[in-house]
Amino acid sequence: MPVTDVTTDPESLTMTLTAEFAAPVERLWTAFTDPSQLERFWGPPGWPATFPRFDFTVGGGADYYMTSPKGEKAGGSWEFLEIDEPRGFTVLDSFVDDLGKPAEGMPSMRVVFAFESTDSGSKLTNTSYFTSSEALEQVVAMGAVEGSTMALNQLDRVLQSLREYSEGKGTQTEIIDDTHVRITRLVEGPRDLVWRAHQEPELMQQWLLGPDGWRMSVCEIDPSVGGTYRYAWEPVDGTPGQAFGFDGETLLSEAPRRAVTTEHMTGTDFPSTLNDLSLEEEDGATLITLLIEYPDKDTRDMVLATGMTDGMETSYARLEGVLEKVG
Repeated sequence: MPVTDVTTDPESLTMTLTAEFAAPVERLWTAFTDPSQLERFWGPPGWPATFPRFDFTVGGGADYYMTSPKGEKAGGSWEFLEIDEPRGFTVLDSFVDDLGKPAEGMPSMRVVFAFESTDSGSKLTNTSYFTSSEALEQVVAMGAVEGSTMALNQLDRVLQSLREYSEGKGTQTEIIDDTHVRITRLVEGPRDLVWRAHQEPELMQQWLLGPDGWRMSVCEIDPSVGGTYRYAWEPVDGTPGQAFGFDGETLLSEAPRRAVTTEHMTGTDFPSTLNDLSLEEEDGATLITLLIEYPDKDTRDMVLATGMTDGMETSYARLEGVLEKVG
C-alpha cells in the first residue's frame, strides 16, 4: 500500500500523511493537478469524488463533492495559495454545505502537498495545519486518518495505465476491512457498452451465468433509482446444484459511470448487501470495480468461501465475448 504513515501532532496542530509511489514525481504531480485523475482516487472507497470546478491558479479554486452509495453528498473547496510545479502546492481546504458555502461549525485548514523524487519513484508528504486542537480533534474524529489512507491507497492504479494495472490478474478480490470487499476486472470494450451489459436483460442473460452448466432463468430489471430487479439461476443438463436468485433495489444511478444496488438472496432472511459498481474507460478497455458492503465479517467470509471470485471470472470472460459481438 502506498501510504506509509499518518501522524497527528496536537502540539504543532498538524496531521501529516506520507506515501511512496513507483512513479516519477512529474507523474504524481499530474495525478493531483488533473481533476479527471483526482476523481479516480480522492474520495475513499464508496465515496468517489467529483470536481465540477478546478481553476489551478494562485487565487483560483476548486470545488468537489463526494457521493456515498446512498446518494449522500459531502462537499469541500480548495483555494490555491501557492503553486510550485512539480514540487508541490498549498490550498486552504474548507468543508462546504449544499450551497457551496463554508459549513457552519466545521474548520478550515491549510494543506500542503509536497512531492519529492526517491530512488524508487516519488514520495508525497501531505500536511494539514489546523487553527486549534479542537479543530484537529474534530477532523480526526470524523475519520480523516482512515479516509485519507483508503483514498490515497487507490492512487497506484491511477499512476499506471488500466492495462498495466490489470495485466494478467483476471478478476481480483481485495478485502478492504471487516465489511467491505473490492472486486476488479478489466474487460476489452467501451464503457457505454459495458454499462448496457449491466442494465439490459437481453445482454445480461448472455454473460451473467456463473460457472458452466448454469443458465439465468429470470432477469427482470428496472435500473432507475427506486426501481427493483430480480435475477434467478438454475442448473441445466444434469449439472448438480439448486436454483437460487437475488432481488434488490437501485439506490443510485449515474450512467455510464456508477450504479449502486442492494442485493438480497430471494426466499431467505439473510441481510442484504450493498453493491457499488463503477466503470472507468481508457484506451478502449473498461475497468469494472464492484465494492460490496456486507452486514458483518461472518457474512463476508461465508460469501467469499463459496468461490464467488472464480464464478465472476467465468462470467466476465464470457462478457468480453458478448462485447466483441455487440461492438
